[in-house]
Amino acid sequence: MSRGWFSRKGTAQDRQAGPVPVPGAAPTASTVPVAPAVPAASTVPAASTVPAASTVPAASAASAAGQPRALVTIDALGRKCPIPIIMLAEQIRDVPVGAVIEVLADDPAAYTDVPAWCGMKSHEFVFRDELESGWAFGIRRRY
Repeated sequence: MSRGWFSRKGTAQDRQAGPVPVPGAAPTASTVPVAPAVPAASTVPAASTVPAASTVPAASAASAAGQPRALVTIDALGRKCPIPIIMLAEQIRDVPVGAVIEVLADDPAAYTDVPAWCGMKSHEFVFRDELESGWAFGIRRRY
């Protein structure tokens, strides 16, 4: 019987030994300690910084709360996930590295999806503000 492309070759001892370091090669992800990208205290401001039912426009609310001003604002209000994430992924390429992009969304899934996407893509989740209907999320482009 022939072995398919999915079959593993080698002995059980080879598979249990783990990765073999190559002399002179750069360290791998398993040997390099990884520090958190953003301290936990600075990722989300206290809930008391912005009133729950704010009538201030989102860009003004971000500035009033002492948060960085967004260079681009994506209005995804009324759209269901994953559309706000897709819009963010498309437009974050258009802002310079280090700039903040703001996403307005009212889909309950966006409340957790936007911060999770930031962590998955290594961008900084800067703020989440309550709006009259939904939230304003701030994301800083990291690369």
